[in-house]
Amino acid sequence: MGSSSRTPQKVAVVMGGPSAEREVSLSTGKECAAALREAGFEVVEVVADRALAQGLAKIKPDVVFNALHGRWGEDGCVQGLLEWMQIPYTHSGVMSSAIAMDKEKSKEAYRAAGLPVAASLLAHRDEIETRHMMEPPYVVKPYNEGSSVGVYIVQEAANGPPTLAPDLPDELMVEGYVDGRELTCTVMGDRALTVTDIVTDSWYDYHAKYAEGGSRHEVPANVPSEIFDACMEMSLKAHQVLGCRGISRTDFRWDESKGLAGLILLETNTQPGMTPTSLSPEQAQAVGISFPELCKWLVEDASCNR
Repeated sequence: MGSSSRTPQKVAVVMGGPSAEREVSLSTGKECAAALREAGFEVVEVVADRALAQGLAKIKPDVVFNALHGRWGEDGCVQGLLEWMQIPYTHSGVMSSAIAMDKEKSKEAYRAAGLPVAASLLAHRDEIETRHMMEPPYVVKPYNEGSSVGVYIVQEAANGPPTLAPDLPDELMVEGYVDGRELTCTVMGDRALTVTDIVTDSWYDYHAKYAEGGSRHEVPANVPSEIFDACMEMSLKAHQVLGCRGISRTDFRWDESKGLAGLILLETNTQPGMTPTSLSPEQAQAVGISFPELCKWLVEDASCNR
């Protein structure tokens, strides 16, 4: 974007917001702001609220670094606002953000591209609590929230359907439970970086995802090269099929007993966590890209009409 080290561009790091992932976003935002300052940018930290447009109009940033997670920040809403204001921004645009955030819509795109996904359907919560919507084991989760919020696993031995928390939305996704190892791969631009094996004692929940020591990350993953390569290829394909920009991270489950046929694509995150324990910065580091370099690349990649 033609900036020189003498005149650092003004970057507004937008974080927080009203989603269930506010705290994680604040953590991401603070880390990215520090890294961008280290990289030589003039940085303003903006905690997003309803006055976001007025705040940005006052700050007049050259670029918005989107550090929001979850609804409003990751689903095309804030991207639409930034398009309207004509402020270049990082990560994916309106359409790809909206599709990736909607787990059923993104699955339709994956299926059309021949990518392997688990069987799933959308159903009303009343129905889900009344009868098994599919043969257990299966998972019940919101189809448009991020980060393992409100996920129920119905085991094979379950006597009846799940009792759901009252704060869950009316329409939910029911998805076949895929057993196996948790693998994930970050795409940066047109390049898949590496594969991480997330080793946890149980399934990968919200705590394991964000707490120090909640899970162990094996980078690069010690898996057969055909599985490693397939994760890299499928992540890049998912990124392209959804029309993602900047970085994205695609998650997989791999049932070792089934070989390549046991590799299932779960979902793609268009706003992957960017804290010291986060998977994407760790993968970048593993291939020689420091955290400040990664954040700088994202700013230089920013644009409108994404």
